[in-house]
This record gives sequence, C-alpha cells and structure tokens, in this order.
Amino acid sequence: MSDNITLSLNQVRELSESVLTNNGFNAEHASAITDIIYTNQLGDCHSHGLYRLFMCVESIRSGRASGTAEPTISDVGPAVVRADANDAVSLLAMKAAMPLLIEKAKKNGVAALAINRCFHFSALWPEVEMLSAAGLVGMAMLPSHAWVAPAGGKRGLLGTNPFAFSWPRHGKAPFTFDFATSQFARGEIELYRRAGKPLPEGVAIDSEGNPTTDAEAAMNGAMLTFGGHKGSALSLMIELMAGPLIDDLTSKESMEAAGGKPEAPYHGEIIIAFDPNMLSGGHAVENNDRAERLFADVIDQGARLPSQRRQAAQVFNLERNELEVPRALYEDLLKLKKG
Repeated sequence: MSDNITLSLNQVRELSESVLTNNGFNAEHASAITDIIYTNQLGDCHSHGLYRLFMCVESIRSGRASGTAEPTISDVGPAVVRADANDAVSLLAMKAAMPLLIEKAKKNGVAALAINRCFHFSALWPEVEMLSAAGLVGMAMLPSHAWVAPAGGKRGLLGTNPFAFSWPRHGKAPFTFDFATSQFARGEIELYRRAGKPLPEGVAIDSEGNPTTDAEAAMNGAMLTFGGHKGSALSLMIELMAGPLIDDLTSKESMEAAGGKPEAPYHGEIIIAFDPNMLSGGHAVENNDRAERLFADVIDQGARLPSQRRQAAQVFNLERNELEVPRALYEDLLKLKKG
C-alpha cells in the first residue's frame, strides 16, 4: 500500500471545509481558512496545508478561538486600516480588509493593515501575492509563540516570526519569498517528529540548551534563528513591528495567553502595501524592465528565484487536477472530520 493517497482538488477543498464546519467554524470562516489551506497544498507547501487543520480545531476546542466572530474593519487614517478579528482565526479579517488596503495603497502610494486579536496558523505568501496580483508590492510579518531562542540564548523567547515579500511581474508569476526567521518552521519540525526523522544539525536545542537533532527534544526545547545574531535581530524587529507597533502581543505574551494549550498563536499581523507606479513617479513600466533584468541575471547564473519550485508545483497540480497527500495524514483528518 502506498504511503500517499491521491485526492482531486475539489476533494481537498471539501475535506478542509467539512473538518472546519464539523468542528465549530461557520461557513464564512471555513471558506476563508480553506482558501489558504488549499492554496498552500496546491503548491506542495505541506507544512502549511491540510496539516494545519489540527491547529485550527485545537484552537476552537480550547474554547478561546471563535469560529463565528465577524471581523471589525476600521478606516482609521489616510493610509491605515485596522481589522479586529475578535478572537477568531485571522483569515476572514484579512480577506475582509484587503480591498480597503489595496484602495489606500493606490491612492497614497503606501498603506498598512494591522490585524489584531487573531489566531494565526498559515503561511504569509498567499496574502502578499494578493497584493502583487493587484499590481502592488507587499510585505507581511507576525510573531507566533516563544519557541525560538535568541542568538546566544538557551530558552524560547522569540517566535518563528515569518516575513514575506512579493513583487508583481508583468505577465509572470510574482517574485515572492516567505520564510521564518527561525532555521525551520515549527510545522516542519512537527512533520519530522511525525515521520520519526532526525533534524539537521544546528536548528534546535533541547530543554537544557544543548544542540539536538531529535524532533521531540526540539519541541520541548527551543528552535534557533537562521544566521545567528543577524536572524535574531530580524526576529526582534518583527516582534516590535507586529507587536507593540500595532498594539498587540509579543511571542512570549502569546504563549503565556495560551496557557500551555496546543492552539494556534494569538497575536497580531502587519501587512504593508506599496504602489510601484506612484513611488517611482509614474515609471513603473521602465522599472519593471529593470527588475526583470535583475531576475534574468539571477537565473543566468544557474540560480533560481524564491518560490519558483512552489509556483511550478501549483501549475502542475492544477493541470492534473489532483495532488498527493500522506495516507496517515488523510486518515487522521477523516477522524477529525467527525467532530
């Protein structure tokens, strides 16, 4: 028997929506969450695809996350939008606020969206690619739980603290990157743990502060930032930008609020949009050509652009209208579907 099972793209959507609605999410939240889970699964981003349904369900079963709350969208300034998720998963609030963010960025050149009081589980590249699809440059960042030790530290203080960026390309898939400032995403370590595989060297420490390749020990210890003190400084920047700057929680505060429960991190998110036409003084077309020469020089050296592999997987899976899912994961999700 194969370790994988083949699902049609419709089956992936139906599985996600049924798991969510059978566990307390209303149709609007289930649809917004499924859009992102489906998009990640389509690009073979397994750690942020169907696997994340477990975290969504744990968050609502804990009694803290709401599966029905309507987001509150506030137009608070010429270039600022605030979206209060009202203790729900962030994605419905993000979806509701995105049109106003785009409108403000095109009017003012730059605009920011602060999403507050939300549970977050997903990758950031889908939302910044919503901006690049509208012809805007997008950045997004957020904290998580205090799973990551600062450079030279021995215990978790920082989050995985992802950062995403997307640049629109005329007639081509956007230039996008989305990475955690930790060496590994938390979901990747969980996948290693589930598979019983050792971690690479240098990505985690155990509860005593000693280096470890054991995924279980890493889950009980702390992860490490990439690039030593440089990654640690970037992670601290994100704590500030997506925490105190927008009046929301740091990763340590988020973990304390969870009280040890395995729910999605509770905090805020900041998304910033830039209009390349206004900021370049109306020379977006010429500057697109300059950007394309830069990208061409990268590829000419035999390197690849970030997200090329994921974007190729999206095209491949769309063309065949199906994708592979680990059988064990699928069977666990069927159990979860029963509510």
